[in-house]
Amino acid sequence: MTRAPSLSAVAELFKPITWFPPMWAFACGVVASGVALQSNWLLAVVGILLAGPLVCATSQAVNDWYDRHVDAINEPQRPIPSGRIPGHWGLYLAIAWTLLSLLVGMALGPWGFGATVVALILAWAYSAPPIRLKENGWWGNAACGISYEGIAWVTGAAVMAGGLMPDGRSLALAALYSLGTHGIMTLNDFKAIEGDRQMGVRSLPVQLGVQRAGQVACWVMGVPQVGVIVLLFLWGQPWHALAVLGLLGVQLLMMRRFLANVRGRALWYSGFGVPLFVAGMMVSAWALRSLVMADSAPMVMPSLTFFGTASGWLA
Repeated sequence: MTRAPSLSAVAELFKPITWFPPMWAFACGVVASGVALQSNWLLAVVGILLAGPLVCATSQAVNDWYDRHVDAINEPQRPIPSGRIPGHWGLYLAIAWTLLSLLVGMALGPWGFGATVVALILAWAYSAPPIRLKENGWWGNAACGISYEGIAWVTGAAVMAGGLMPDGRSLALAALYSLGTHGIMTLNDFKAIEGDRQMGVRSLPVQLGVQRAGQVACWVMGVPQVGVIVLLFLWGQPWHALAVLGLLGVQLLMMRRFLANVRGRALWYSGFGVPLFVAGMMVSAWALRSLVMADSAPMVMPSLTFFGTASGWLA
């Protein structure tokens, strides 16, 4: 029987560094819901753990299993091609984490469980044949953006609202940031060009070439943020809009440096430019929170206000 892998190899397979985006997006949905955390904090914690250490970790295990031949070329030190996760243990872990994610998803009610099912379907469809969305960078990156940002954001908002459909404004922000994440996912593809070419994976750098793929990534990251800024202004949140505009301005300066050496600075931009993108997500979530709370605040009847003011004058 094949020996069991070490805990350190399993942890590396699940790639904890990748858990942050969906956990952050779920937290943004929680904030955007406008619901007080005091009575729902346990749901929020379970949801954040589900988005990161469970569903996202599952997607990483599935991806590493079905990418083991590509990783043998690009990253032979990874747990599966290096033999530190031997035999079929990579597949077993992916299946086990899928089942565990479904079990925990049930604790979030029908909406949370449904979102978990959709996210897991996308995780398997992204990597596993015969669908294997990652074989085309347009489709694969879209699946990641929807799963990592859109589904996580909408689920956070819905779970906090007791399973109700989130505010339409929340859906709009989730959609825009999902689109922007498509560009972020392209940044990860520059390190794997050789293996992708040899194994027939048509990532955007393979399809478009390095320079053009870098330009597309920047446009896809930038334009949705412009949409967010416009919406925040239209919704009467100018200070939040200006904050997102400032974050985008810094990104544009960094994009210029990135495009001067796309392949050499893709990792640099991922480390320093992407955090500005996700910071804008939280800024916009707080803007929406204030709007939702204002919408739900009790109305003061004008007549009562008038009589209260008049009595003050008479006194």
